[in-house]
Amino acid sequence: MTFPLITDPFFYAVTIPAVLLLGISKSGFGAGFGSLAVPMMALAVTVPEAAAILMPVLFLMDVLGMAAFRKDFDLALLKFLIPCGLVGIAIGALLFKVLNPHTVAALVGGFTLLFLAQRLLFPPKPDSAPPPRWLGAMLTATSGFTSFIAHAGGPPINAYVIPLKLTPLKFTATMAFFFFVVNLSKWIPYGMLGLLDMRNMATSLVLLPIAPVGVWIGVRLARRISQQLFYRFLYAGMFLTGVKLLWDGLA
Repeated sequence: MTFPLITDPFFYAVTIPAVLLLGISKSGFGAGFGSLAVPMMALAVTVPEAAAILMPVLFLMDVLGMAAFRKDFDLALLKFLIPCGLVGIAIGALLFKVLNPHTVAALVGGFTLLFLAQRLLFPPKPDSAPPPRWLGAMLTATSGFTSFIAHAGGPPINAYVIPLKLTPLKFTATMAFFFFVVNLSKWIPYGMLGLLDMRNMATSLVLLPIAPVGVWIGVRLARRISQQLFYRFLYAGMFLTGVKLLWDGLA
């Protein structure tokens, strides 16, 4: 009896760098890069397959991220973000079979680039007010929705949390705990949709040892980088993510 497993060398050639980027992103350094993982893997497998394969990898990364930054998260902010994110997960689960993942990718990519353009053309003043809560609720729900469809929840929630001007450690820790809850809530819907089959899960187990490497690299960088440089890398990650997602959606 053969063990079900993806054996295509091209799959691993694109997936191993994707998992490393995801791990670095999970630790907060260049957080926008994490949304590139599924589009990169989609060069070799379908978007739903890529999303399912990453589920155990994401779980391990989330646990490692929370352990590394367990004393630095913003509890009050999490109490606001998590319920909104779960609403987005529920919407994504209900609409998963009728939505084209490429359409979702194009929308997320376009939104990300618009947010960056707004930040560059109209930079916020040091004393500018944070975004309103209603906008934060919408963006966080959108993050849960796009996270369910294609693990691309980073750009929408970044658009709300970045203007809050958290320190790199607090930003990283809060995102680690938020996405742990969001990703954990996907398991039952993914199972009901038939995505967690033996082939995908066996392939994921092969990729698990790579997860701590990416997280370790990101944690070391996040603890040593200045706030200004941290956000520059964050914007760079969001720009590349936006371009890639928009290109995939329109192509």
